[in-house]
Amino acid sequence: MNVVDHPLIADRLARLRQKDCSCEQFRLLVHNITCLMVPAVTAELATEGTAVETPLESTRGKRLARPIVLVPILRAGLSMAQGFLDLLPEAVVAHIGLRRNDETLLPEVYYPNAPVDFSRADTILLDPMLATGGSAIEAARLLKQQKATRLRYASLIAAPEGVAAFESLHPDIPLYTAALDRGLNEQGYICPGLGDAGDRSFGTL
Repeated sequence: MNVVDHPLIADRLARLRQKDCSCEQFRLLVHNITCLMVPAVTAELATEGTAVETPLESTRGKRLARPIVLVPILRAGLSMAQGFLDLLPEAVVAHIGLRRNDETLLPEVYYPNAPVDFSRADTILLDPMLATGGSAIEAARLLKQQKATRLRYASLIAAPEGVAAFESLHPDIPLYTAALDRGLNEQGYICPGLGDAGDRSFGTL
């Protein structure tokens, strides 16, 4: 697991956690944090040489070797997508809809991912909260079924329980988060956390 430690991320995360943070501010802060995480999440992407013609001469440069596919887990993952798209506007965006059953805490699929060629791409799963790990584990499983082999997972806040569960079943997928919190409460929410990221992003408290 990789905790992306940066003073700007820490500052915005503290503001994001405040219970009186408005919906508008919450979305802006999620966007800020996500943008700041992009360089760390993409630091090890493969590149290849390419010819470049500057106004003065020919030279060599580098470009990404493979296309990028962003997969926000609906609905909260949508709040992170734009931060990645700001820096990777060429990325394809797919979606997986998963909801947590409040009684079993297990993920239930309600929107299967649209057909995308994952076999040639670098795929980045996006979900603000890695709590029990159920949704992330299921999303990764679904993507592997669709031949995604180069996966990364990015969250804003993670719980140790979710990290352990995810890494036990998907040890091949690098996990990035802005913060590792204390743990889960009896309802399966991350503490200290920030509440329900989907509700706070979209004003449905």
